[in-house]
Amino acid sequence: MKMRTFGILAAALCAGTAAQAVVVNVGDSSAGWLGYMNVFEIPANGGGYVFGSPWGVPDLVAIFDDPNAKLTLKVNSINDPNPFWYTPEGGPGSTGNKTMDAVLYHQVDDGSLTGVAVTFEGTVLSNSFSPSHVAKAFIRDFAPDYSSFNEQFIELAPGPFSFTLETEPGEGRHVQWGFNVVGPCVWITDADLFGNAVISTGTANTCPCDLNHDGFVDDADFVLFASAYNLLLCEDPTMPAGCPSDFNHDGFVDDADFVIFVSAYNELLCP
Repeated sequence: MKMRTFGILAAALCAGTAAQAVVVNVGDSSAGWLGYMNVFEIPANGGGYVFGSPWGVPDLVAIFDDPNAKLTLKVNSINDPNPFWYTPEGGPGSTGNKTMDAVLYHQVDDGSLTGVAVTFEGTVLSNSFSPSHVAKAFIRDFAPDYSSFNEQFIELAPGPFSFTLETEPGEGRHVQWGFNVVGPCVWITDADLFGNAVISTGTANTCPCDLNHDGFVDDADFVLFASAYNLLLCEDPTMPAGCPSDFNHDGFVDDADFVIFVSAYNELLCP
């Protein structure tokens, strides 16, 4: 099932309690993604802003694999050996001479996302970026002239994510959500050594203890959890949510997960 790019929901979120919120999800490559690159001097050269401009999504580098419902974010590689970009010049083993802030995002300008609580959610399948690069998910609320913005973000870590920004009311504001990868540019032959982050573009499970996704934490979920608990591991760690019964993401289905599940099971809702 494809995810909605955004929508206004009045729904019971695993608990049977009505709430109104704006929820945005990752979505596939047909969901209107945009690309932007901010370029900075590296910290050794002062870290100052150099320029920013729209970039193609593949050039960020952001790769959508729609048949497998995945988005892969990689380090940026400039195919130009000029010393402006690399030290001493571009080639295998060279050092990036600029910090690249690659931004993959959606933007809404029609006022439908101003003055409301915007929640961005999804699932990170893996993050193997080296310490030189940081990958984040963000929501940004820009002033009409882009002179300032409010932001909420999280660094990408394997597992489900969900966070919210209360946007300001007012005409002409721009609300963005998406991902950015920040770090030095890397020569293309070395790029794989710096890792990547993989994000699911399938349906996010916003109620982790609802293992069969029927809207409740009930006996059917207990049967599924007990099966994984008896094995003390996940039978299929490649599933989009990683190991669905590993609620605390420590790599095992154990007593700590049992406590989390029983809390939800007793209340018939998600913790």
